[in-house]
Amino acid sequence: MFQNKTVIVTGGANGIGKSIVQTFANAFANVVVADVDVDAGKTLEKQLLASGKQVFFVETDMRKEEEIRRLVEFTIQKYGGIDVLINNAGISKFIPLFEMSVAEWDDILNTNLRSAFICSKEAARFMKETGGSIINIASTRAFMSEPNTEGYAASKGGIIALTHALAASLSPYHIRVNSVSPGWIHTGDKSELSERDHKQHWSGRVGEPADIARACLFLANPKNDFISGENITIDGGMTKKMIYEE
Repeated sequence: MFQNKTVIVTGGANGIGKSIVQTFANAFANVVVADVDVDAGKTLEKQLLASGKQVFFVETDMRKEEEIRRLVEFTIQKYGGIDVLINNAGISKFIPLFEMSVAEWDDILNTNLRSAFICSKEAARFMKETGGSIINIASTRAFMSEPNTEGYAASKGGIIALTHALAASLSPYHIRVNSVSPGWIHTGDKSELSERDHKQHWSGRVGEPADIARACLFLANPKNDFISGENITIDGGMTKKMIYEE
């Protein structure tokens, strides 16, 4: 289904982004990985190329508009088009409210939210000729919070609002736009998790990056073109739980 299709994954060198890259590469897509982590990006590129996949890493600072434009232009020059854009790049800095500077706030919003706007706008200039799919990675922290997470929560809430706004603007071009809100997704060693961690979820386990990657594959499928402007929460049921002190 994705053979000869081109997918850009921002923040694709580690964690959830890495799993998304691997999933689309295994589905025979051409995958462009954008990240500031050069070592991890190059390592992932080398591993997937060695297994016969079509993957190319492009060092990109998502806070810089000119680098995002360069990323999109490179993709067009190399593969001739863009079929899927996955805005996954983000940072999660939790800073006490009264200690957070405006510069720190701006850094979080620029990395997480502004980059998704710029990437979508620049990619859509080319996608509008053939249609396509944009998938934004938000978070359940758009709906619920812990203390001292103002910047991150605002950026993820903004991504969900941006998603349905883009879906409206890009619908005449047959570009559908959706978001995925992960809950607790563990990207490290599973042995670090306790039985109590798993039992907090109705699913009986903590989430894995592949849970999010499979959702992206589903949303990018052209057969699912009746889904647009939607946010899908993937959190093992945690945001629906009612919690009472025992």
